[in-house]
Amino acid sequence: MRLLQYNIRYAVGGGAGMHMPLPGAGYVLGNQTVLPDVTKFIKSTDPDIVGLIEVDTGSIRSRKVNQAEKIAADLSMNTSYETKYGEKSINQILPIVRKQGNAFLTSRRVHGERFHYFDTGIKRLIIELELEHYAIFLVHLSLKYRHRHLQMRRLYDLIQDTTKPVIVTGDFNTFWGENEIYLFMKAAGLRSANEQGLPTYPSRLPRKELDFVLYQDGIDVTGFEVPDIRLSDHRPIICDFELR
Repeated sequence: MRLLQYNIRYAVGGGAGMHMPLPGAGYVLGNQTVLPDVTKFIKSTDPDIVGLIEVDTGSIRSRKVNQAEKIAADLSMNTSYETKYGEKSINQILPIVRKQGNAFLTSRRVHGERFHYFDTGIKRLIIELELEHYAIFLVHLSLKYRHRHLQMRRLYDLIQDTTKPVIVTGDFNTFWGENEIYLFMKAAGLRSANEQGLPTYPSRLPRKELDFVLYQDGIDVTGFEVPDIRLSDHRPIICDFELR
C-alpha cells in the first residue's frame, strides 16, 4: 500500500509569486493554477491513501472550491476533512481562515472516522481513520515547542486507546527533527519511516525534517521517498508499507 502525505499550503504555490503584489498576498488572493498541478502529481504516484495538510475547504481564496472534495473527485477517492480549529476558536468566524483544514483521501474502505482536538495550540484537529487492519492519524502540530509537547501527550493517549497497529502522519513542525519527538515515539512504540532523516522543508532547498510517517509494530515499511516537488513550501513524502 502507498501513503502520500503533503502539506499543500492551500494550493497557493511555493515561489516568489506568493508575495506579489505584497508580501503574503497569495494567502488571500490564491493561485488557481496550482491545484490542478497538485492533483496531477498526486495521481501520478498512485496512492491508496493521501493525507493533505493545509487545504482550503471553500473560501474566497479558492473561489469557493473545496480543495479536498475537488482532488478526491478527480482521483475517484473518498475524503474526510475538517477545519483545523476547535468549535470555540475565534478562527471559526474569520473569513478565509475558518475554511482552512486538513483532509484524508482514500480508495480503501473506511471502517471508522473520528475527529479529535488538542487542548492547546491554534491548529487543533486530529483526523483518525480506522481501516480494516490498521488505524491512521493525521496531525498538524503547533509552531510553539511547549504546545507541541502537550499535543503529543494527547496524541499518545489516543494511540493507546487504539487496538489496531497505528500510523501517524502529518506536519509536526519539529524544527529539531526526529530528536524532538524521540521520547514520544519510544513511549508510543513508533518508528519513523524516514530512516535517513531526509528534510522536507523548505521545498526549494530542504533543511528541516518537519513531515513524518510514524508506524507501529505489525506494519512493515518497504519504501520511502521525498520527491523533488515544489508546488508548496513543503515537499511531499511517499511511504510504501505492508501489513503483517
